[in-house]
Amino acid sequence: MTNPLDTAAVSEAERLHPRVDLGIAAVIFLFGAAIAWHAYTMPTFREQKGDIFTAPGIVPGFYGIMIVLLSLTLAGRAILRSRRGLGPTEAGNPAAGLAGLALVALLCLVFAVGLVTRLPFWLASAIFVSVFIVVFEWRAGATAAARRRLLAIAAAIGLATGIAVTLVFERAFLVRLP
Repeated sequence: MTNPLDTAAVSEAERLHPRVDLGIAAVIFLFGAAIAWHAYTMPTFREQKGDIFTAPGIVPGFYGIMIVLLSLTLAGRAILRSRRGLGPTEAGNPAAGLAGLALVALLCLVFAVGLVTRLPFWLASAIFVSVFIVVFEWRAGATAAARRRLLAIAAAIGLATGIAVTLVFERAFLVRLP
């Protein structure tokens, strides 16, 4: 499978028309806002008779807020690119943005349904992060040495992420992971 975002000499910021980024930012903003709202409506720590760190909406609320902030960053970047007159390049393809978004959704679905349910969480996270990096950083014209380097870096980052996420959830949030 070829990388839907792969182009030879075009930078990441120049691949898609700014309107595509703005549209994707709007969808992601709504998604993050919905997460934050639902987290806000969850029971509070007072209702749970616990301390503030045991409220069930804290982690999803944090994720929702971060998604909103990142979508605003993407929208701001798209607006700045549009004002500078940067449109799509010859290699740019509006469908590539949607294909990339669909690929992200597919990878997340495989992680949530396929990996987490069958493997220890740290290993599932390590595999997910490693594959994600390889899929989106793979370049068709890269040398064998560059590809080996990418695989090694992806494996190292994936393993470090899997271990770090597991430790944070189990030690800081006191959440038992599968």
